[in-house]
Amino acid sequence: MGKPKIGLALGSGGARGWAHIGVLRALEERGVVPDCVAGCSMGALVGAAYVGGRLDALEDWALSITNRKIATLIDVNLLSGGLIEAKNVVKFFEKLGIPKQIEDLSIPFAAVATDMRSGREVWMREGSVIEAMRASIALPGIISPVLRDNRWLIDGGITNPLPVSVCRAMGADIVIAVNPEAKKHSVMWTQEKEEPNETWQSIKASLPLAVRSAYEAVSAAAKPQRVRPPNYFDVVATSIDVMITQIRRSRLIGDPPHVLLDVNLDDFTILEFNRAKEAIEEGRACVGRADEALSDLSKYA
Repeated sequence: MGKPKIGLALGSGGARGWAHIGVLRALEERGVVPDCVAGCSMGALVGAAYVGGRLDALEDWALSITNRKIATLIDVNLLSGGLIEAKNVVKFFEKLGIPKQIEDLSIPFAAVATDMRSGREVWMREGSVIEAMRASIALPGIISPVLRDNRWLIDGGITNPLPVSVCRAMGADIVIAVNPEAKKHSVMWTQEKEEPNETWQSIKASLPLAVRSAYEAVSAAAKPQRVRPPNYFDVVATSIDVMITQIRRSRLIGDPPHVLLDVNLDDFTILEFNRAKEAIEEGRACVGRADEALSDLSKYA
């Protein structure tokens, strides 16, 4: 019997997905190298950087992120199908230096997106790496969709947030799945006089004058409140969290991995990209908690 083929499924999770970097580092230190990788949303971004040999560059950039740096990536265009058109994000992808075609990557790779028209998941296993990553992270209501092969694609988390099934289809005998959203507590909007974060302020400043003026007029007219109501991003991010959590649970019941690595990031929202250090450290820690399960993967074959 030959060595079992290991598949690594990297799940969606927005900024929590930085944890995938820590997971990959810790697995390599234990001699666990995947034979194929499937990623969804942030899992697709980190996974592509890993199999493309550019994980170091991505980690360096992630650890250097500030809210101000995030703001430089924001290009508001309400006519693009999302608040952010993400052309600047694509430029960042290009600077990473990942091989251009999925077929050129060192390890078989697939990114998951969702077809807006049919509602079905789409597995991107060939063609442009950047296009595949960009489609997989197209968070509804925030990042605009991508036209690929005559289909408008949005975030893969809407249909398959933890792509265990994709790894199996790629021939994996053993599947290790990383869930960046295993445990979290919703942020409570109870602080008095809390100011919106810099990212929201930057996006608001980029809005068309008429939209911004209307927003400010409504805000000014509102009565002072002891409890800050959730803003636009709070509502969208939390709604997506709830939906994707339910989808993931359903998918895992019918198609569980051999090893599930749960990343526990309390009070960590999907938009806090400036907290990469915490996420990466927790990624390493979650691998440590699974040492026993990872010690002899051949027993799962």
